[in-house]
Amino acid sequence: MTNQTWTPDSWRNKPVSYMPEDYPDAQALARTEEELARLPPLVFADETRRLTARLGLVAEGKAILLQGGDCAESFKEFTADNIRDTYRLLLQMAMVLTFAGGRPVVKVGRIAGQFAKPRSSPTETVAGVTLPSYRGDIINGMAFDAHARTPDPRRLLKAYHQSSATLNLLRAFARRGYDELIEPQRWPRGGINHLLSERILESLSFMRALGVNPEPRHGLSAMDFFTSHEALLLNVEQALTRAEPDDSGWYDTSAHMLWIGERTRQLDGGHVEFMRGIQNPIGLKCGPTMEPDELLRLMDVLNPRGIPGRLTLIGRFGADHIEDHLPRLMTATRRDGRPVIWAIDPMHGNTQKARHGYKTRSFERILLEVCAFMEAAAAEGVHPGGLHLEMTGQNVTECLGGPQPVTEDDLASRYHTHCDPRLNADQALQLAFLVAESMSSIRGREAQAA
Repeated sequence: MTNQTWTPDSWRNKPVSYMPEDYPDAQALARTEEELARLPPLVFADETRRLTARLGLVAEGKAILLQGGDCAESFKEFTADNIRDTYRLLLQMAMVLTFAGGRPVVKVGRIAGQFAKPRSSPTETVAGVTLPSYRGDIINGMAFDAHARTPDPRRLLKAYHQSSATLNLLRAFARRGYDELIEPQRWPRGGINHLLSERILESLSFMRALGVNPEPRHGLSAMDFFTSHEALLLNVEQALTRAEPDDSGWYDTSAHMLWIGERTRQLDGGHVEFMRGIQNPIGLKCGPTMEPDELLRLMDVLNPRGIPGRLTLIGRFGADHIEDHLPRLMTATRRDGRPVIWAIDPMHGNTQKARHGYKTRSFERILLEVCAFMEAAAAEGVHPGGLHLEMTGQNVTECLGGPQPVTEDDLASRYHTHCDPRLNADQALQLAFLVAESMSSIRGREAQAA
Protein backbone atom coordinates (compact mmCIF):
# COMPACT_ATOMS: atom_id res chain seq x y z
CA MET A 1 0.00 0.00 0.00
CA THR A 2 1.61 3.26 -1.15
CA ASN A 3 0.37 6.79 -1.51
CA GLN A 4 0.50 6.36 -5.28
CA THR A 5 -2.81 4.52 -4.96
CA TRP A 6 -4.25 7.00 -2.45
CA THR A 7 -6.62 9.88 -3.08
CA PRO A 8 -8.64 11.93 -0.55
CA ASP A 9 -11.74 9.95 -1.51
CA SER A 10 -10.22 6.44 -1.79
CA TRP A 11 -11.67 5.67 1.67
CA ARG A 12 -15.09 5.52 -0.01
CA ASN A 13 -14.08 2.20 -1.57
CA LYS A 14 -13.54 0.66 1.86
CA PRO A 15 -15.94 -0.42 4.61
CA VAL A 16 -16.54 2.29 7.20
CA SER A 17 -18.03 2.16 10.67
CA TYR A 18 -19.74 4.63 12.98
CA MET A 19 -20.53 7.19 10.30
CA PRO A 20 -24.19 8.21 9.98
CA GLU A 21 -25.97 6.68 7.00
CA ASP A 22 -29.45 8.00 7.72
CA TYR A 23 -29.36 11.58 6.41
CA PRO A 24 -32.86 12.06 4.97
CA ASP A 25 -31.62 14.18 2.04
CA ALA A 26 -28.50 12.77 0.38
CA GLN A 27 -28.34 15.68 -2.10
CA ALA A 28 -28.34 18.24 0.71
CA LEU A 29 -25.45 16.35 2.34
CA ALA A 30 -23.50 16.33 -0.94
CA ARG A 31 -24.04 20.08 -1.39
CA THR A 32 -22.81 20.70 2.15
CA GLU A 33 -19.67 18.65 1.52
CA GLU A 34 -19.03 20.68 -1.64
CA GLU A 35 -19.44 23.91 0.33
CA LEU A 36 -17.00 22.71 2.98
CA ALA A 37 -14.48 21.93 0.26
CA ARG A 38 -14.63 25.57 -0.88
CA LEU A 39 -14.12 27.07 2.58
CA PRO A 40 -10.70 28.22 3.81
CA PRO A 41 -8.48 25.79 5.73
CA LEU A 42 -8.77 25.86 9.51
CA VAL A 43 -5.06 25.17 10.03
CA PHE A 44 -2.05 25.38 7.74
CA ALA A 45 0.54 22.93 6.51
CA ASP A 46 3.50 24.76 8.04
CA GLU A 47 1.82 24.61 11.47
CA THR A 48 1.19 20.90 10.99
CA ARG A 49 4.80 20.27 10.00
CA ARG A 50 5.91 22.16 13.10
CA LEU A 51 3.81 19.86 15.26
CA THR A 52 5.35 16.79 13.60
CA ALA A 53 8.79 18.16 14.45
CA ARG A 54 7.76 18.80 18.07
CA LEU A 55 6.34 15.29 18.33
CA GLY A 56 9.59 13.98 16.90
CA LEU A 57 11.24 15.27 20.08
CA VAL A 58 8.67 13.34 22.12
CA ALA A 59 9.50 10.18 20.16
CA GLU A 60 13.17 10.74 21.04
CA GLY A 61 12.36 11.08 24.74
CA LYS A 62 13.23 14.79 24.75
CA ALA A 63 9.69 16.16 25.29
CA ILE A 64 6.26 15.23 26.67
CA LEU A 65 2.88 15.28 24.93
CA LEU A 66 -0.12 16.73 26.77
CA GLN A 67 -3.35 16.26 24.82
CA GLY A 68 -6.64 17.23 26.41
CA GLY A 69 -10.02 18.87 26.12
CA ASP A 70 -13.70 18.13 25.77
CA CYS A 71 -15.13 14.69 25.22
CA ALA A 72 -17.38 16.29 22.60
CA GLU A 73 -17.60 20.00 21.88
CA SER A 74 -21.11 21.41 21.82
CA PHE A 75 -22.85 24.33 20.21
CA LYS A 76 -24.56 25.27 23.48
CA GLU A 77 -21.39 25.56 25.57
CA PHE A 78 -19.42 27.53 22.99
CA THR A 79 -18.26 30.61 24.92
CA ALA A 80 -15.03 32.55 25.11
CA ASP A 81 -14.80 31.84 28.84
CA ASN A 82 -15.04 28.07 28.39
CA ILE A 83 -12.37 28.04 25.68
CA ARG A 84 -10.07 30.29 27.70
CA ASP A 85 -10.46 28.21 30.85
CA THR A 86 -9.59 24.94 29.11
CA TYR A 87 -6.66 26.57 27.31
CA ARG A 88 -5.36 28.04 30.57
CA LEU A 89 -5.70 24.67 32.30
CA LEU A 90 -3.62 22.95 29.62
CA LEU A 91 -0.91 25.60 30.00
CA GLN A 92 -0.91 25.21 33.78
CA MET A 93 -0.63 21.43 33.52
CA ALA A 94 2.16 21.81 30.96
CA MET A 95 4.10 24.02 33.35
CA VAL A 96 3.82 21.47 36.16
CA LEU A 97 4.98 18.62 33.91
CA THR A 98 7.84 20.66 32.49
CA PHE A 99 9.24 21.66 35.86
CA ALA A 100 9.01 18.10 37.19
CA GLY A 101 10.14 16.27 34.07
CA GLY A 102 12.82 18.66 32.91
CA ARG A 103 11.46 18.44 29.36
CA PRO A 104 9.33 20.77 27.24
CA VAL A 105 5.66 19.88 26.82
CA VAL A 106 3.93 19.73 23.44
CA LYS A 107 0.41 21.07 24.02
CA VAL A 108 -2.39 19.65 21.84
CA GLY A 109 -6.05 20.43 22.52
CA ARG A 110 -9.04 18.23 21.84
CA ILE A 111 -10.65 21.39 20.54
CA ALA A 112 -11.85 23.23 17.42
CA GLY A 113 -13.23 20.08 15.80
CA GLN A 114 -13.95 17.38 18.41
CA PHE A 115 -17.70 17.20 17.79
CA ALA A 116 -18.54 13.66 16.64
CA LYS A 117 -18.64 10.57 18.86
CA PRO A 118 -18.93 6.87 17.93
CA ARG A 119 -21.74 5.25 19.88
CA SER A 120 -22.00 1.61 20.87
CA SER A 121 -25.63 1.49 19.74
CA PRO A 122 -27.17 3.33 16.77
CA THR A 123 -30.45 3.74 18.67
CA GLU A 124 -31.64 4.69 22.16
CA THR A 125 -34.90 3.67 23.83
CA VAL A 126 -36.62 5.75 26.50
CA ALA A 127 -40.06 4.92 27.94
CA GLY A 128 -40.72 2.58 25.05
CA VAL A 129 -39.75 5.12 22.37
CA THR A 130 -36.74 4.28 20.16
CA LEU A 131 -34.83 7.02 18.35
CA PRO A 132 -31.35 7.40 16.81
CA SER A 133 -28.62 7.84 19.40
CA TYR A 134 -27.11 11.28 19.97
CA ARG A 135 -23.84 11.27 18.00
CA GLY A 136 -22.47 14.75 18.65
CA ASP A 137 -23.71 18.21 17.74
CA ILE A 138 -22.09 17.98 14.32
CA ILE A 139 -24.61 15.22 13.44
CA ASN A 140 -27.79 15.59 15.54
CA GLY A 141 -29.14 17.07 18.77
CA MET A 142 -29.31 15.83 22.36
CA ALA A 143 -33.04 16.42 22.87
CA PHE A 144 -34.93 13.13 22.80
CA ASP A 145 -37.33 13.80 19.94
CA ALA A 146 -37.44 12.70 16.34
CA HIS A 147 -36.61 16.12 14.91
CA ALA A 148 -33.50 16.67 17.06
CA ARG A 149 -32.19 13.15 16.53
CA THR A 150 -32.44 13.32 12.72
CA PRO A 151 -28.99 13.94 11.16
CA ASP A 152 -28.83 17.43 9.66
CA PRO A 153 -26.06 18.39 7.18
CA ARG A 154 -26.33 22.06 8.18
CA ARG A 155 -24.69 21.07 11.44
CA LEU A 156 -21.48 20.28 9.54
CA LEU A 157 -21.21 23.93 8.50
CA LYS A 158 -22.03 25.18 11.99
CA ALA A 159 -19.27 22.99 13.43
CA TYR A 160 -16.81 24.34 10.85
CA HIS A 161 -17.60 27.96 11.71
CA GLN A 162 -17.45 27.29 15.46
CA SER A 163 -14.05 25.63 14.97
CA SER A 164 -12.84 28.67 13.03
CA ALA A 165 -14.03 31.02 15.77
CA THR A 166 -12.42 28.81 18.43
CA LEU A 167 -9.06 29.01 16.67
CA ASN A 168 -9.36 32.79 16.46
CA LEU A 169 -10.06 32.94 20.20
CA LEU A 170 -7.10 30.69 21.01
CA ARG A 171 -4.77 32.92 19.01
CA ALA A 172 -6.17 36.00 20.74
CA PHE A 173 -5.73 34.48 24.21
CA ALA A 174 -2.14 33.55 23.38
CA ARG A 175 -1.38 37.17 22.47
CA ARG A 176 -2.66 38.41 25.85
CA GLY A 177 0.45 37.20 27.59
CA TYR A 178 1.78 34.14 29.30
CA ASP A 179 1.72 35.44 32.89
CA GLU A 180 -1.96 36.34 32.72
CA LEU A 181 -2.84 32.88 31.42
CA ILE A 182 -0.79 30.84 33.88
CA GLU A 183 -1.33 32.68 37.21
CA PRO A 184 0.31 30.00 39.41
CA GLN A 185 -0.36 32.09 42.51
CA ARG A 186 -4.09 31.55 41.88
CA TRP A 187 -3.97 27.80 41.33
CA PRO A 188 -6.43 25.83 43.49
CA ARG A 189 -4.64 24.56 46.59
CA GLY A 190 -6.85 21.76 47.86
CA GLY A 191 -4.77 18.59 48.01
CA ILE A 192 -2.20 19.89 45.54
CA ASN A 193 1.55 19.44 46.03
CA HIS A 194 2.35 22.79 47.62
CA LEU A 195 6.10 22.25 47.50
CA LEU A 196 6.22 21.86 43.71
CA SER A 197 3.80 24.74 43.10
CA GLU A 198 5.91 27.01 45.32
CA ARG A 199 9.05 25.93 43.49
CA ILE A 200 7.44 26.82 40.17
CA LEU A 201 6.34 30.22 41.41
CA GLU A 202 9.74 30.97 42.96
CA SER A 203 11.58 29.94 39.77
CA LEU A 204 9.37 32.15 37.60
CA SER A 205 9.78 35.10 39.96
CA PHE A 206 13.56 34.63 40.06
CA MET A 207 13.84 34.51 36.26
CA ARG A 208 11.71 37.62 35.87
CA ALA A 209 13.81 39.46 38.44
CA LEU A 210 16.85 38.68 36.26
CA GLY A 211 15.00 39.90 33.19
CA VAL A 212 14.82 36.40 31.71
CA ASN A 213 11.76 35.30 29.73
CA PRO A 214 10.67 31.95 31.23
CA GLU A 215 8.93 30.69 28.11
CA PRO A 216 11.91 29.72 25.87
CA ARG A 217 13.92 28.51 28.89
CA HIS A 218 11.37 25.83 29.67
CA GLY A 219 9.85 25.25 26.23
CA LEU A 220 6.53 26.69 27.39
CA SER A 221 5.63 29.12 24.65
CA ALA A 222 1.93 29.90 24.92
CA MET A 223 1.76 30.34 21.15
CA ASP A 224 2.98 26.79 20.56
CA PHE A 225 -0.49 25.22 20.81
CA PHE A 226 -2.05 22.76 18.40
CA THR A 227 -5.50 21.26 17.78
CA SER A 228 -6.71 17.70 17.30
CA HIS A 229 -9.82 15.56 17.06
CA GLU A 230 -10.90 12.05 16.16
CA ALA A 231 -11.16 11.63 12.39
CA LEU A 232 -14.57 9.98 12.51
CA LEU A 233 -16.56 11.79 9.79
CA LEU A 234 -14.41 11.04 6.78
CA ASN A 235 -16.62 13.06 4.44
CA VAL A 236 -15.77 16.18 6.46
CA GLU A 237 -12.08 15.28 6.62
CA GLN A 238 -12.00 14.71 2.86
CA ALA A 239 -13.65 18.07 2.19
CA LEU A 240 -11.00 19.88 4.25
CA THR A 241 -8.01 18.02 2.79
CA ARG A 242 -5.80 20.12 0.53
CA ALA A 243 -2.79 19.42 -1.69
CA GLU A 244 0.21 21.66 -1.00
CA PRO A 245 1.36 23.71 -4.02
CA ASP A 246 4.96 22.59 -3.48
CA ASP A 247 3.87 18.98 -3.99
CA SER A 248 4.78 18.06 -0.40
CA GLY A 249 1.61 16.03 -0.08
CA TRP A 250 -1.94 16.20 1.16
CA TYR A 251 -2.82 17.83 4.49
CA ASP A 252 -6.08 17.55 6.40
CA THR A 253 -6.62 21.20 7.32
CA SER A 254 -9.40 20.49 9.83
CA ALA A 255 -6.79 20.08 12.61
CA HIS A 256 -3.07 19.75 13.15
CA MET A 257 -3.38 16.19 14.47
CA LEU A 258 -6.05 13.52 13.88
CA TRP A 259 -6.52 10.17 15.54
CA ILE A 260 -8.15 6.84 14.74
CA GLY A 261 -10.43 5.48 17.45
CA GLU A 262 -10.43 2.04 19.04
CA ARG A 263 -13.60 1.18 17.09
CA THR A 264 -12.43 2.32 13.64
CA ARG A 265 -8.87 1.00 13.32
CA GLN A 266 -9.65 -1.91 10.98
CA LEU A 267 -6.73 -2.53 8.62
CA ASP A 268 -9.05 -2.84 5.63
CA GLY A 269 -11.36 -0.02 6.75
CA GLY A 270 -11.97 3.44 5.41
CA HIS A 271 -10.54 5.28 8.42
CA VAL A 272 -7.11 3.67 8.16
CA GLU A 273 -7.23 4.17 4.38
CA PHE A 274 -7.87 7.90 4.71
CA MET A 275 -5.32 8.49 7.46
CA ARG A 276 -2.47 6.71 5.70
CA GLY A 277 -2.47 9.31 2.93
CA ILE A 278 -2.42 12.60 4.84
CA GLN A 279 0.79 14.21 6.07
CA ASN A 280 -0.58 15.23 9.48
CA PRO A 281 0.72 13.53 12.61
CA ILE A 282 -1.82 10.91 13.59
CA GLY A 283 -2.83 9.05 16.71
CA LEU A 284 -3.99 5.47 17.04
CA LYS A 285 -6.06 4.31 20.01
CA CYS A 286 -4.86 0.95 21.36
CA GLY A 287 -7.18 -1.00 23.67
CA PRO A 288 -7.40 -4.46 25.25
CA THR A 289 -8.29 -6.13 21.93
CA MET A 290 -5.12 -4.91 20.21
CA GLU A 291 -2.54 -7.63 19.53
CA PRO A 292 1.16 -6.96 18.80
CA ASP A 293 0.96 -8.34 15.24
CA GLU A 294 -2.02 -6.13 14.44
CA LEU A 295 -0.23 -3.09 15.83
CA LEU A 296 2.86 -3.73 13.71
CA ARG A 297 0.72 -4.15 10.58
CA LEU A 298 -1.01 -0.84 11.31
CA MET A 299 2.40 0.79 11.73
CA ASP A 300 3.37 -0.61 8.31
CA VAL A 301 0.36 1.14 6.78
CA LEU A 302 0.26 4.38 8.77
CA ASN A 303 3.98 5.13 9.04
CA PRO A 304 5.89 2.87 6.64
CA ARG A 305 8.88 5.25 6.47
CA GLY A 306 9.18 5.50 10.25
CA ILE A 307 8.97 9.30 10.36
CA PRO A 308 9.59 10.51 13.95
CA GLY A 309 6.51 12.27 15.32
CA ARG A 310 4.20 10.84 12.67
CA LEU A 311 2.51 8.19 14.86
CA THR A 312 1.31 8.41 18.46
CA LEU A 313 -0.01 5.22 20.07
CA ILE A 314 -2.64 6.11 22.68
CA GLY A 315 -3.31 3.31 25.16
CA ARG A 316 -6.82 3.09 26.64
CA PHE A 317 -7.04 -0.14 28.60
CA GLY A 318 -8.58 0.57 31.99
CA ALA A 319 -6.85 0.20 35.33
CA ASP A 320 -7.86 -3.48 35.53
CA HIS A 321 -6.42 -4.47 32.15
CA ILE A 322 -3.40 -2.31 31.41
CA GLU A 323 -0.83 -4.60 33.05
CA ASP A 324 -2.09 -7.57 31.01
CA HIS A 325 -1.91 -5.86 27.62
CA LEU A 326 0.33 -2.78 27.42
CA PRO A 327 3.76 -4.37 28.13
CA ARG A 328 3.40 -6.80 25.18
CA LEU A 329 2.60 -3.93 22.83
CA MET A 330 5.48 -1.82 24.11
CA THR A 331 7.83 -4.75 23.70
CA ALA A 332 6.71 -5.18 20.09
CA THR A 333 7.31 -1.53 19.16
CA ARG A 334 10.65 -1.41 20.97
CA ARG A 335 11.88 -4.49 19.10
CA ASP A 336 10.53 -3.14 15.82
CA GLY A 337 12.68 -0.05 16.22
CA ARG A 338 10.59 2.46 14.29
CA PRO A 339 10.00 5.63 16.32
CA VAL A 340 6.57 5.90 17.92
CA ILE A 341 5.18 7.90 20.81
CA TRP A 342 3.46 6.02 23.60
CA ALA A 343 0.79 8.03 25.43
CA ILE A 344 -1.99 7.00 27.79
CA ASP A 345 -5.70 7.76 27.70
CA PRO A 346 -6.80 6.77 31.23
CA MET A 347 -10.39 7.92 30.71
CA HIS A 348 -12.16 5.55 28.32
CA GLY A 349 -11.27 2.27 30.00
CA ASN A 350 -12.43 3.44 33.42
CA THR A 351 -16.02 4.47 32.74
CA GLN A 352 -18.64 3.24 35.19
CA LYS A 353 -22.28 3.94 36.02
CA ALA A 354 -23.13 5.58 39.34
CA ARG A 355 -26.10 4.43 41.39
CA HIS A 356 -28.17 7.39 40.16
CA GLY A 357 -27.57 6.34 36.55
CA TYR A 358 -24.88 8.90 35.68
CA LYS A 359 -21.97 7.77 33.55
CA THR A 360 -18.84 8.64 35.53
CA ARG A 361 -15.16 7.88 36.10
CA SER A 362 -13.09 7.56 39.25
CA PHE A 363 -10.13 9.90 39.72
CA GLU A 364 -8.39 7.15 41.68
CA ARG A 365 -8.68 4.65 38.83
CA ILE A 366 -7.58 7.25 36.29
CA LEU A 367 -4.47 7.86 38.37
CA LEU A 368 -3.90 4.11 38.77
CA GLU A 369 -3.86 3.63 35.00
CA VAL A 370 -1.47 6.54 34.46
CA CYS A 371 0.92 5.20 37.10
CA ALA A 372 0.72 1.68 35.61
CA PHE A 373 1.53 3.16 32.19
CA MET A 374 4.60 4.92 33.53
CA GLU A 375 5.83 1.83 35.39
CA ALA A 376 5.32 -0.34 32.29
CA ALA A 377 7.24 2.13 30.15
CA ALA A 378 10.12 2.18 32.65
CA ALA A 379 10.20 -1.63 32.76
CA GLU A 380 10.15 -1.92 28.95
CA GLY A 381 12.71 0.82 28.34
CA VAL A 382 10.14 2.99 26.54
CA HIS A 383 9.71 6.75 26.96
CA PRO A 384 6.32 7.48 28.62
CA GLY A 385 5.43 10.03 26.01
CA GLY A 386 2.34 11.70 27.34
CA LEU A 387 -1.24 12.03 28.52
CA HIS A 388 -4.51 12.11 26.58
CA LEU A 389 -7.35 13.40 28.78
CA GLU A 390 -11.00 14.34 28.55
CA MET A 391 -11.11 17.44 30.73
CA THR A 392 -12.51 20.92 31.01
CA GLY A 393 -11.59 24.17 32.71
CA GLN A 394 -15.14 24.37 34.03
CA ASN A 395 -16.10 23.50 37.59
CA VAL A 396 -18.12 20.43 36.65
CA THR A 397 -19.01 17.39 38.76
CA GLU A 398 -18.67 14.49 36.33
CA CYS A 399 -15.76 12.38 37.64
CA LEU A 400 -15.66 11.02 41.20
CA GLY A 401 -12.96 11.91 43.71
CA GLY A 402 -10.16 14.45 43.31
CA PRO A 403 -8.65 17.10 45.60
CA GLN A 404 -12.10 18.43 46.53
CA PRO A 405 -13.83 15.06 46.34
CA VAL A 406 -16.84 14.69 44.07
CA THR A 407 -19.25 12.04 45.40
CA GLU A 408 -22.02 10.18 43.60
CA ASP A 409 -24.54 12.50 45.25
CA ASP A 410 -22.64 15.50 43.80
CA LEU A 411 -22.84 14.35 40.18
CA ALA A 412 -26.25 15.87 39.49
CA SER A 413 -25.24 19.38 40.59
CA ARG A 414 -22.98 20.29 37.63
CA TYR A 415 -23.07 17.39 35.18
CA HIS A 416 -22.81 19.24 31.85
CA THR A 417 -21.03 16.88 29.44
CA HIS A 418 -22.78 16.00 26.18
CA CYS A 419 -21.30 12.52 26.15
CA ASP A 420 -18.57 11.21 28.50
CA PRO A 421 -17.53 12.53 31.94
CA ARG A 422 -14.60 14.95 32.08
CA LEU A 423 -12.06 15.85 34.74
CA ASN A 424 -12.73 19.31 36.14
CA ALA A 425 -10.00 21.92 36.56
CA ASP A 426 -9.05 20.89 40.11
CA GLN A 427 -8.93 17.20 39.21
CA ALA A 428 -6.91 17.71 36.03
CA LEU A 429 -4.33 19.95 37.72
CA GLN A 430 -4.08 17.58 40.67
CA LEU A 431 -3.46 14.74 38.22
CA ALA A 432 -0.64 16.76 36.64
CA PHE A 433 1.00 17.25 40.04
CA LEU A 434 0.71 13.56 40.93
CA VAL A 435 2.07 12.50 37.53
CA ALA A 436 4.92 14.96 38.05
CA GLU A 437 5.74 13.30 41.37
CA SER A 438 5.71 9.88 39.70
CA MET A 439 7.98 11.14 36.91
CA SER A 440 10.45 12.51 39.46
CA SER A 441 10.40 9.22 41.39
CA ILE A 442 11.05 7.12 38.28
CA ARG A 443 13.84 9.44 37.16
CA GLY A 444 15.39 9.18 40.62
CA ARG A 445 15.35 5.38 40.51
CA GLU A 446 16.85 5.38 37.02
CA ALA A 447 19.62 7.71 38.16
CA GLN A 448 20.43 5.46 41.12
CA ALA A 449 20.50 2.38 38.89
CA ALA A 450 22.89 4.11 36.48
